[in-house]
Amino acid sequence: MENLYEKVEESVAYLKSKITKKPTIGIILGSGLGGLVDQFEDKEEILYSDIPNFPLVSVEGHKGSLLVGTIGDKTVLAMQGRFHYYEGYTMKEVTYPIFVMKLLGIEKIIVTNACGGINTDFNPGTLMIINDFINLTANNPLIGSNDERFGPRFPDMSEPYKHYLIDKAKGIADKKNISYKEGVYAHFTGPYYETAAEIRAYGRMGADAIGMSTVPETIVANYLGIDVLGIACITNMATGIQKGKHSHANVVDVANKASAALCDWVTDIVKEM
Repeated sequence: MENLYEKVEESVAYLKSKITKKPTIGIILGSGLGGLVDQFEDKEEILYSDIPNFPLVSVEGHKGSLLVGTIGDKTVLAMQGRFHYYEGYTMKEVTYPIFVMKLLGIEKIIVTNACGGINTDFNPGTLMIINDFINLTANNPLIGSNDERFGPRFPDMSEPYKHYLIDKAKGIADKKNISYKEGVYAHFTGPYYETAAEIRAYGRMGADAIGMSTVPETIVANYLGIDVLGIACITNMATGIQKGKHSHANVVDVANKASAALCDWVTDIVKEM
């Protein structure tokens, strides 16, 4: 994407003209997980279609708007709908909102998703704290010329999901008796559901769950110096583990059922960030 910095500045200038608050925490909501915004107070909503240079969502379960509001004494910017590489966007377009968040002043991001389980200790509805990722796409959003105003040419990725945020999430879950697992998330391009042979291979690589999002945003957030917490909702077991065929409708349905616990959890995490 040419003139990325200038395009991001244009998007940010528009958003600053429309919102009255200054968010410091960002949340990216996965399929069926949009209920979190019900916890917001003093909401302000901006449609993606109104923001200069912003992509548009095309996936069921993703609304397509930015919502700014407060949770406790924290001001939060939530993405209701994300962009995926399989939609035909470039990786820079997929992660464009993260660049916008950085110039808006976002310091921490919570990334959520709906994904498939590889670890057989998981079940549909399991919530998993992401402690690392595997990029299976042979692509990433930092390829191309680098603008030092955003970040370094070779960013460190030794702690993509910050340990202090993981510890905070665990402590809150334990206090609230919210059941969770912890594991490695693998990013697969999609949009087809993986084959059984692929899942066997990815399991041997160390993946506990697999999905079609999250990793590009995580890479860019780390590059930009934004701290990341990732929580995945296991909506189905992956091919070769689950009996029967996959469907996106079922993914959204399971995510909707698990969203109450996830929203309760994330709300308290935000309050303590």
